[in-house]
Amino acid sequence: MTKLQVGVKALIERNGSYLFLRRSAAFKAGPQKWDIPGGRIEPDEALEAALTREVREETGLNLSRVDTLLAAQDIFVADADVHVVRLTYRGVAEGEVVISSEHDDYRWMTLEEVQGEPHVDSYLKEVLRAQGQSNG
Repeated sequence: MTKLQVGVKALIERNGSYLFLRRSAAFKAGPQKWDIPGGRIEPDEALEAALTREVREETGLNLSRVDTLLAAQDIFVADADVHVVRLTYRGVAEGEVVISSEHDDYRWMTLEEVQGEPHVDSYLKEVLRAQGQSNG
């Protein structure tokens, strides 16, 4: 039987740039890839609470506002018999970035930098492209 998992991601913008974290080499799924903060929700946890928790755990930032659901994605992992539903929200966060051990670097990237970065998932590039078009 396929296992369903729900994950949440936060697209955090400051001064025209977006926060990306680079997964550590030990990360099983996409090591050394640039990603945005997020993770799986826990049983009985609300989406916004999960998003706030994951952002704090991965970045040390306080998510002060969750704005818009930007995108939803189905990910089917056939060899693991897993179906992941990933929800990406736009959010505002306060504080200084302190990355967790899951990551080894962070960068604030402009839309143009993200589009030119080969180690960013195409899904995130599409989300950002749509975000840029809706803002411009």
